[in-house]
Amino acid sequence: MTLIDVRSALQASVSGGYSDLVTRKTGAVVRTLIEHQISGLADGTVVFLDFSRIGVLDRSCADEFVAKLMMPLSRDRGDHNGYVVFHGISDDHLETIEAVLETHGLALVVQFGSSTKLVGAVTNEERCCWDLVMTHGSVIAETVAVHTGVPDEACRALLESLARRRLLRRDADRFLPLGSALA
Repeated sequence: MTLIDVRSALQASVSGGYSDLVTRKTGAVVRTLIEHQISGLADGTVVFLDFSRIGVLDRSCADEFVAKLMMPLSRDRGDHNGYVVFHGISDDHLETIEAVLETHGLALVVQFGSSTKLVGAVTNEERCCWDLVMTHGSVIAETVAVHTGVPDEACRALLESLARRRLLRRDADRFLPLGSALA
């Protein structure tokens, strides 16, 4: 697990003591810095991006930062086999992030307060399967199928999709949450 403070990345990227992520240009600069930090990590690493010291996150910056950061991780053959969890987001951050994710057909895992949630473009069936993995920890597809009522093969396909999109981890035939919550 690795923690990256988004405000520190912002301050390292832009001169001044800013705590707001506004403008597309700012989003691109911060995203590039964070992508560089992530690229040096071992495959399988869970990166927590900490937004707790970020004030405003506007739509254009979120589009440039959030969407473009998540797109390569959501591909079937991403450049890096890591995982990203957004941590410390506010209600306003969440609203902006969800709108951008929906627009681009993306999803991600966020720690919102003391809970971990799946946000963005996911189906009800995917959310149900994801929730079950979060509740049980490490499960096989057949266990999820029993609890959800989704047929085994359909359940396996949903879990595989969530793992490909880096919303769950996969270890052989088991599916696991991305990591424990940060305090």
